[in-house]
Amino acid sequence: MESYVEHPPLPELATMVRTVWIQRTGDTAYEQRHLPTGGVEIHFPIGGRPQLVGPLTGPEVEIIPPHTTIVGVRFLPGTPPPLPTVLDDLVDQRLGLADLWRDSADRLVETVAAAGTPERGLLLLQADLLQQFRRTGVDLLVGEAVQALMPWRPVNIDSLANHLALSSSQLRRRCLQAVGMSPKVLQRTLRFQGFLALAQAGATASGRRGADGMAGLAIDAGYADQAHLSRECLRLTGVTPTQLLGGDIERCMCGHDHSASYQPFLATRDRPLRVHDLFKTGAVGRS
Repeated sequence: MESYVEHPPLPELATMVRTVWIQRTGDTAYEQRHLPTGGVEIHFPIGGRPQLVGPLTGPEVEIIPPHTTIVGVRFLPGTPPPLPTVLDDLVDQRLGLADLWRDSADRLVETVAAAGTPERGLLLLQADLLQQFRRTGVDLLVGEAVQALMPWRPVNIDSLANHLALSSSQLRRRCLQAVGMSPKVLQRTLRFQGFLALAQAGATASGRRGADGMAGLAIDAGYADQAHLSRECLRLTGVTPTQLLGGDIERCMCGHDHSASYQPFLATRDRPLRVHDLFKTGAVGRS
């Protein structure tokens, strides 16, 4: 029987990793629809070759073979694992981790395979990532930009660049390198992820403009109306919101529980941050 279980990452990785998971397929192949999240992912089949899934701009449908167990890591936008190239070279691509990490990928394959259980293998994978991040770090300024572009914060891109002491072209270049997409495309992607976070959590619409249900959540996530949401959903996922959610606003059509993945989005909604507050953090201008 197919199963998919998400967990929060190790606490030390919480600012870089959105969620980790273990997926198992049953006696038949499983069709998995991967959606744009703004970040990259590592898919690590136990006994197989790990892959890095670059930033997606549209849906990717994967057929996972029967009797396969995969441990996975989904990174937050702007905090990819250490890579030998910029992310705009990896958009909509799936690459073997060995092509990116060479000998260290082979060592990691052996480590995870010898772990005994997928749960143990996932812990070892996270421990390895933590060591890599400690050696290389992340682009903190892009991280601040990502926080400002979350769906609950309608921010003008030019104004954001100005507050970050960058030109619009500089902000665009930094985002392309560290995220794989422009600030505007990232903002649209995060807005849709915000809608899915509200739907997964069973949130009640705020009631603005008298809208409720899916239309209300669309407005709460920053869409003009439900038609606006529908157009973006079709562009990003290849299906309508009703098809994606399988007729149940609280669960996607795959039946998986993604609450651990969407918790970081809901946390930012609970702690509003205005653009000018970035300057109070002391982090603006660092890289």
